[in-house]
Amino acid sequence: MRRNPRDWQLAQLQIIARQHGIAWRHDGGSHCVFMRDDGQTLPVPARRPIKPIYIRKFLALVDGG
Repeated sequence: MRRNPRDWQLAQLQIIARQHGIAWRHDGGSHCVFMRDDGQTLPVPARRPIKPIYIRKFLALVDGG
């Protein structure tokens, strides 16, 4: 994911978030919102393809930064 921030799907991000204890909500709207326990959130557009900037921000959220 760090080497190639392209061609990721929202379902893959949701799986990774679940593995790292990050909650998410997606009620069929235009964005999926990932929420950490400390209150930090990251809205990611649900349309494909997900832009690399959102992948980098998602990795920062997972890493705790």
